[in-house]
Amino acid sequence: MLTVEEKEKIIGDFKIHKADNGSADVQVAILSEEIKRLLEHLKVNHNDNHSRRGLLKMIIKRKKLLKYLEQEDKKRFTSVVKKLGL
Repeated sequence: MLTVEEKEKIIGDFKIHKADNGSADVQVAILSEEIKRLLEHLKVNHNDNHSRRGLLKMIIKRKKLLKYLEQEDKKRFTSVVKKLGL
């Protein structure tokens, strides 16, 4: 889980306007960070199937959000993908 400070930093890096904290850009960035952390957890805990299922759900959700973002605004999509290194 991400701490409040870490989430705020991610939101600050990816927000579109001043009061933005739930756009597709921000959601993809937060999901990507959580996926990274969960992958590290699964490297140590190979048999944690409950976390593996959660990881798959997060990956699917991120994929859907990226698809939506690509359809709505190509510029934002490319910038988010470039920033995250996906």
